[in-house]
Amino acid sequence: MRGFEDQTGTPQSPASDAAGDSDDPQPLATGGSGADRLVSLDFIRGIAVMGILFPNIVGFGHPFIAYFWPMAMVHPPSETDKAFWLFQYLAIDGKFRGMFTLMFGASMMLFMERAWARGADRRLQLRRLMWLLPFGAAHYFLLWRGDILTLYAVWGFAAAAFLRWPARRQLLFGLALYVAGSLMMTFGMGRDWYNATHAEAAATLPADERAELLGAEAKTIREAREETTLYREGSYPDVVHAHVFRYGKEWYGGLIFGFIETLPLMLIGMGLYRFGFFAGAIPAARLRRWGWAGLIAGGLLSLPFGLWAWRGDFAFHDTMFAFNALPHIPRLGMTLGMLALLAAWAPRASAGWLGRRVVATGRMAFTNYLGTSLLMVVLFHGWGLGRFGTMDRVEMLGVVVAMWGLMLAWSQPWLARFRFGPLEWLWRCLTYGRLFPLRRAAA
Repeated sequence: MRGFEDQTGTPQSPASDAAGDSDDPQPLATGGSGADRLVSLDFIRGIAVMGILFPNIVGFGHPFIAYFWPMAMVHPPSETDKAFWLFQYLAIDGKFRGMFTLMFGASMMLFMERAWARGADRRLQLRRLMWLLPFGAAHYFLLWRGDILTLYAVWGFAAAAFLRWPARRQLLFGLALYVAGSLMMTFGMGRDWYNATHAEAAATLPADERAELLGAEAKTIREAREETTLYREGSYPDVVHAHVFRYGKEWYGGLIFGFIETLPLMLIGMGLYRFGFFAGAIPAARLRRWGWAGLIAGGLLSLPFGLWAWRGDFAFHDTMFAFNALPHIPRLGMTLGMLALLAAWAPRASAGWLGRRVVATGRMAFTNYLGTSLLMVVLFHGWGLGRFGTMDRVEMLGVVVAMWGLMLAWSQPWLARFRFGPLEWLWRCLTYGRLFPLRRAAA
């Protein structure tokens, strides 16, 4: 970051963290610099929590593997479904999740700056993360297997060890960790892809390993059909039972992914926050240049991988390799590019009526994230409205837009009457071990 000195923990703003954790988390004015700083964070978080539903909707409405591999959709994918996969691959997948994670890292830093200013230490942050873990577990086992809160809780403990590092070291170490993890994942998955798609390579593998690798597609199809039966015909207790006993190992196994993406992005978010990335310390023109450069370069690097899978009619091993490994580094460029563009735009955008609603949505990101999962499983599961597997990607996009409208419609009126979102308030009370007033005092 040229032109900025490393900072060691000077508070930027008496503002709220990701959970709305402030004495007054609803200062919607944007005229002062302190409000601008917070509004930019909340505006970007609002965009992220809305945008993350765009890719996630596939995992709600079809077997989870269809998120990666469109041939696993309940009905054969149409040409429109396939084109949507390509668009989503290039423009959406991983980017909003990445921004959400970057914002969580920034909020950890903001939270600790305010805690240090009051004489507290990092134990308060650890207690906050400790209480996030049961929320994540409940989300996974009781609602939906695409939970990200568990990763934030577990890898947040690791990120807390770096809170005192200088900003430049946080940023560079996070970038280095992300790149190293991406290369490791690309190498590992690339080896499996080569062995699965080249008969002479597969012949050199031990018999059990070869059978597992070559049988992965058939096993995936079988499991997708079982999942469809569960979510179409199963009762709610059936679903919970399956999440615990059939899919529980995925909850543990998924934590490894956090070392490759979640922890590095948290550290990058910490460093960017302390460099004033969200506070107007970097000229908007420079942010826009960085943003478009990251977005265009990352998109151009990702495009050949997406086209390879698309033109090959989504062959299983090609698609899994193209989706999960090859775009990981270009995706970071696109994520940071989107972040820079939003950071440049936020102070102006958040002043309008729609922008203020986005800010409120971001201040209630925790409630909106879990609330979205609740509404989606009610819509799609058989014990609810039974829409699982009945919609194509275009129809599901209509559900996404409707959910965006709901988030924007209810968040601002709620915060006009209450000081926190419902789950933000509960998390705050658990973190501090005491009850805080929820309703705003009458004017």
